[in-house]
Amino acid sequence: MASIDICICTFRRSFLRQTLGSIALLDAGKHTIRVVIADNDHEPSALAFVEEMRAQVPFPIQYVHAPAANICVARNACLDHAEGDFVAFVDDDEVVTPGWLTALVDNAEASGAAAVLGPVRAIYRPDAPKWMRHGDFHSTMPVFVGGAIRTGYTCNVLIRWSPPFRSLRFDLALGRSGGEDTAFFYQLTALGGRIDFAPDALVQEPVPAERASMDWLVRRRLRFGQTHGMLLAGSRAKALTLVGAKIGFCGAMTALTALSPVQRRRNWLRAVLHIGVAGGILGMRQAAHYGHSTPS
Repeated sequence: MASIDICICTFRRSFLRQTLGSIALLDAGKHTIRVVIADNDHEPSALAFVEEMRAQVPFPIQYVHAPAANICVARNACLDHAEGDFVAFVDDDEVVTPGWLTALVDNAEASGAAAVLGPVRAIYRPDAPKWMRHGDFHSTMPVFVGGAIRTGYTCNVLIRWSPPFRSLRFDLALGRSGGEDTAFFYQLTALGGRIDFAPDALVQEPVPAERASMDWLVRRRLRFGQTHGMLLAGSRAKALTLVGAKIGFCGAMTALTALSPVQRRRNWLRAVLHIGVAGGILGMRQAAHYGHSTPS
């Protein structure tokens, strides 16, 4: 039996109601569950709503006001208040499936991994572009390199909350531009932690209309690449040579797949990712994207 703190960072998003509603239906097994909600708004705008939801969620809820408009402030507040054997993160625009948490914990206990990732399945609106629905560009899965997962994400993860990992915190400098989760998990693996994957620990995320565009996907891939480039060690000249070759290859593949609506875009997004890596290596400043009110 394990104790788990489920952490949710929120910023003016009413979808939190659905997120908490799905958590209320969790199959907890013999585990002890507590929910920690970190409100990142300047004012404690989610407090009244959280108080309303307490009666509908069968687990204790701790509300933390963690201003302002910097996701790392909220993530770190969750970690500062974590008391369990494990910390789980899920986003305030997602819903979890009933077996989500047990799948993560079972994997962690069987594998001894320091962190376990689960898949995030995108749920598209009927009016989303056909190429987007067919290519499933918004779902999130871990990236394996040489059979291992080197970094992770916080939209569906379980972290073993014991030394030395309890010392980890999110980088405040990345709290408005993004990439803080990538940097965090690089730190975790640098401490000797291994990241595993639980394919049955499913989370679902509806894709809102403002994200259902190629422009949004390009900005997202560019940011991912910039973060990776910032964190690369070793010779900058050697790294730029390699990434330049990758940009050229992906650009060529984009041209070769020009007639395929899915593959053309997939190859171009890979090129954009590597362009972002080059920018990160060269110190390109990331644009701030977090901390603005978004549709719920």
